[in-house]
Amino acid sequence: MRLKWVAIIVGLLALSPSLVGVIFSLVINPIVSAELRNNPNGKEAREAMLLTFEGRTLPVNYLKEGNTVFIGVDGRWWRAFAGRSVPVSMIIGGQVYACFAELAADDPAYVKDVFSRLRPTTPDWLPDWLNAQLVVITLDSKASVDGADSKTASLLSKQ
Repeated sequence: MRLKWVAIIVGLLALSPSLVGVIFSLVINPIVSAELRNNPNGKEAREAMLLTFEGRTLPVNYLKEGNTVFIGVDGRWWRAFAGRSVPVSMIIGGQVYACFAELAADDPAYVKDVFSRLRPTTPDWLPDWLNAQLVVITLDSKASVDGADSKTASLLSKQ
């Protein structure tokens, strides 16, 4: 049964990556985003957060270890983080953070190690071109914005 679903998903991806992007943008992302906002202590919120950057808000899976948050980017939007540090806002478990994100250094062993914890069930047989890019977000002591500034809080709550 699982193989059937994998075949269907791979087929859809092969036929039209842009169709899959539209489905996620219009259907899946709004549902997940609403769940993360409305139930910050729920099952979904233990694995996903809301990430806002450059005017976009997306639900993404994350791994938080100490003062570092890792996300795997499965689309072309990872390019926004290439070669520069990008200001981001996040909602993790109802807590709002404002900090900076950047693409992980070109260190395959490091990236593989982080992904082994971030996405432990990803099959090893996937071709390299389907592998996600790793984005690293470092929290500093001032990153948590309980009340967030009104502009950030408003942006995150409405999207």
